[in-house]
Amino acid sequence: MGHPPLEFSDCYLDSPDFRERLKCYEQELERTNKFIKEVIKDGNALIAAIRGYSSAVQKFSQTLQSFQFDFIGDTLTDDEINIAESFKEFAELLHEVELERSMMVQNASDLLIKPLENFRKEQIGFTKERKKKFEKDGEKFYSMLDRHLHLSSKKKESQLQEADLQVDKERHNFFESSLEYVYQIQEVQESKKFSIVEPVLAFLHSLFTYNNLTVELTQDFLPYKQQLQLSLQNTRNHFSSTREELEDLKKRMKEAPLTCKLPGQPTIEGYLYTQEKWALGISWVKYYCQYEKEAKTLRMTPMDQKPGAKQSTLDLTLKSCVRRKTDSIDKRFCFDIETNERSGTITLQALSEANRRLWMEAMDGKEPIYHSPITKQEEMELNEVGFKFVRKCINAVETKGITTEGIYRTVGSNIQVQKLLNTFFDPKCPGDVDLQSGDWDIKTITSSLKFYLRNLSEPVMTYKLHKELVLAAKSENLDYRLGAIHALVYKLPDKNREMLELLIQHLVNICEHSRENLMSPSNMGVIFGPTLMRAQEDTVAAMMNIKFQNIVVEILIEHFGKIYSGPPEDTTAPPVPPPRVAARRHKPITISKRPLRERPIFFGASVEESGADRHIQTPNGSSSTEVPKPLHRSRLPAPRLGGDEPGHPPTEVRPLPRTEAEVGKMVARLQDGGVKSTSKAANGVVASPALRTSTLQAKRPAPRPGIYGREGECDGVPKPRSHGDKPVITRPPVRPPDPPCRTPVPPKLEQRPDLIAGAAEEMPSSVVASRTKFFETASRRTSNSSSPQGRIPGDES
Repeated sequence: MGHPPLEFSDCYLDSPDFRERLKCYEQELERTNKFIKEVIKDGNALIAAIRGYSSAVQKFSQTLQSFQFDFIGDTLTDDEINIAESFKEFAELLHEVELERSMMVQNASDLLIKPLENFRKEQIGFTKERKKKFEKDGEKFYSMLDRHLHLSSKKKESQLQEADLQVDKERHNFFESSLEYVYQIQEVQESKKFSIVEPVLAFLHSLFTYNNLTVELTQDFLPYKQQLQLSLQNTRNHFSSTREELEDLKKRMKEAPLTCKLPGQPTIEGYLYTQEKWALGISWVKYYCQYEKEAKTLRMTPMDQKPGAKQSTLDLTLKSCVRRKTDSIDKRFCFDIETNERSGTITLQALSEANRRLWMEAMDGKEPIYHSPITKQEEMELNEVGFKFVRKCINAVETKGITTEGIYRTVGSNIQVQKLLNTFFDPKCPGDVDLQSGDWDIKTITSSLKFYLRNLSEPVMTYKLHKELVLAAKSENLDYRLGAIHALVYKLPDKNREMLELLIQHLVNICEHSRENLMSPSNMGVIFGPTLMRAQEDTVAAMMNIKFQNIVVEILIEHFGKIYSGPPEDTTAPPVPPPRVAARRHKPITISKRPLRERPIFFGASVEESGADRHIQTPNGSSSTEVPKPLHRSRLPAPRLGGDEPGHPPTEVRPLPRTEAEVGKMVARLQDGGVKSTSKAANGVVASPALRTSTLQAKRPAPRPGIYGREGECDGVPKPRSHGDKPVITRPPVRPPDPPCRTPVPPKLEQRPDLIAGAAEEMPSSVVASRTKFFETASRRTSNSSSPQGRIPGDES
């Protein structure tokens, strides 16, 4: 229940009931003062917390920006470049978000703290001063009245008249103070409704505006996120493929250490001990030796440096190498060499028998070389039976399971794979296997095909072209990649090119059903990169290039039609470009360098227009341009196109008649681009140039054309709702707010298609639709207010 009003007439009576009611007002004033102090205290704490959070995020952003990825090898894939730049992109995005937040925090004190402080000090503080004056004057009046009433009637008439005049003067002062106090305390009681709520509303509006901007940044971030996730998945797939090859290499190194001699490379290197004869005896000195077979040069670097001894690297030219007989020396694993630079023989000791065989084999030792009993699986050849096997496997896969999820990625039983291969490649009846029968499932067939291709004596894309293909995939120029690979394909031997075309055509067919089997060209490249291409040497460096082998296969799949439509005009591949120094032709994905999206003006002011003059209203009613305020809510009824209700014909709304000057002014504006020269549409609200105040997002470009929400939504802030949202809460009827703009409405706008079309040529279609919808709505509301029936009399259309 509210407080009863304080009548001014009660000030003259000063009754106990008046004092009791006045006391209730004073208690309410004190409670309001205490509440404002709490709001200011908590608001400052919230602003400080936001500043602290913003500082922590900025520190986190700086930490991300300071990190730089390192990599193995000489070149990164496009996906790896995207990943390497990701922390920088994250930091830029966080910086942009915190820039928005810092602007919001800068205005927070002006929006919330200062208005509340001003109201507490100026209004409540002034009321308390009035109260002190009221109590002081009342005490003075009643004390004088008591003395006056105790005066003796026997005093002189002049003294009594003088006393009466003094009492009347004090009574007048007291009544005047009482009136001022009652007026002030009731004014504060009424004005606090908007003077307190408006700053809180503006502060919340800034918070929600920031949240809305964060949502828009999230929408900008989503495409980058999806592309980065794809790059991460592709890189993870490359890593898995490389790791499998490295684990296989590590296993082979453990089982057969002789593979430390790299096939295809004439150089062998390692530690050897040399017998050196001194005056006091014989010693063995440790050297690190490197032998080049073609030049027959042996470089020996001493490892045991003795103090004072001058030992330098020896470069020798080999003449001969002979294994040292065991019974001729008390050391094991020895062999003798002769060089041009030294007379006599040099006795060397290897680390093991196997290591000695490797050195003697490289140096063409005279003793026969016995290789260790390493079991190696019999290599397959690219012959007629192999072509028959590949064709049968492809036909079976495309017939039985081209839509199988994870095809070629899921592996079959090793026993079944070996059984199928042994049966098909049986020398007695090669190729006599029906893969279309139910005896062989799809996983066994695909695994057998991969096994056959990986165990060819030479990969389909040959050792000779391996390095050139990898270099082409490492190029920064996407056109060069395609052109170089196109040319290199036609350098393959005929049977290899025929087999490659057969396989790539099959992989293209697989990728055409990627919606069902989930196998994209990138996934197929990960599977068939190491299958169709292999480095001749088994090294970690070669394994690190597997990701570029995958890219080669991916390019072959994506550009199959162009590559196999015929050889390029110049069959020689273009020269290999130098390592990446200049900027990439293929730019990495980015979000920080995107064009800024336009932002709506979220902070406006209560605009009142008198002719061309407009000003900003502050909570206490004075004019000011310092503190931005949120736009007034404007309830615009949703336009009904095509008819008001089912079964009723559409209603034509005619606006009120306009003066010739107003009509001419509007036509001129429409001809200039639909009020483009005087205002801009932001989210369906036509704002005035006077609204270009220094606000949080006044200078940001708009993200998308404005849209109308449901009835009751704020025009300045879009609030999309899904079908599952709760209905809008119906508010009690209030005084209709001022419209956001008082731009004259053109009469019968729907009958001027030429003007609408002229405006549409210069504006996006969605903006034109929004403005047309606004004019129709404003016209309907104007006509409804002018007629009790909601129509203009005589309008029966």
